[in-house]
Amino acid sequence: MSVNGPGTGGVIADAGEWSPELQKARAYEQILLDIILGELPPGARLDEQSLTRRYQTGLAGVRDALGRLALEGMVVRRARAGTTVSPLDLVDLREGYEARALIEPHCAAMAARNATDEEIAQIASTFDDAERADAEQDRRALIAMDQRFHALIARASRNTALARILIPLQHKAARFWVYSMGTTTQEERLADICLHRAVAQRIAARDAEGARAGMILVLGTMPQTVKRSLTSWGEDDAQSASGAPTG
Repeated sequence: MSVNGPGTGGVIADAGEWSPELQKARAYEQILLDIILGELPPGARLDEQSLTRRYQTGLAGVRDALGRLALEGMVVRRARAGTTVSPLDLVDLREGYEARALIEPHCAAMAARNATDEEIAQIASTFDDAERADAEQDRRALIAMDQRFHALIARASRNTALARILIPLQHKAARFWVYSMGTTTQEERLADICLHRAVAQRIAARDAEGARAGMILVLGTMPQTVKRSLTSWGEDDAQSASGAPTG
């Protein structure tokens, strides 16, 4: 079946070889979202033929998508054993957050200086439908918005090296953020959306230091919400989750 839905198009696809209209880019984004949302759970075996049917795409596109996801640490590919979804790793989460806290505010400041008018418009519109998505508990749309927002800012920094480091860290963090959605109130989620919009406003105003400070606030909400969700889930589960293999 097709899993395309609102808010999924162009989540993190970039220009050139991974332009969003390409089959492999669409497959990559859909598989990525399903891993983040847990629809492809930790440890699940990813059969390429099954994925072509699930996403209504070609085998070459699926293979390219899995190759990119492997480079980002979202899946594990082993000779003869096939491809599986990477386990959830709490240490990986903590280290990734520390790296993001160092890199992402700087990227937001650089985006305020370097983003084109088109990029500013894209960043500003990312959360336009967020209240509707939250009210309908559309986690797929909310995750897509969040991933697109952070990826757009990373690329608008005009520092390719930083963007290549940062975007995979965002993907990994989102896997844990999904669990926090069930433990946060609507008021907290809407406040988080407002923090993201404030960053967009500072970037549009070409206020580099304001964008930096705003991103620090956005990232500051993550440890509390994720810690709360992991407390209810159990850190041992987060460190060792691998899921049951599936065909």
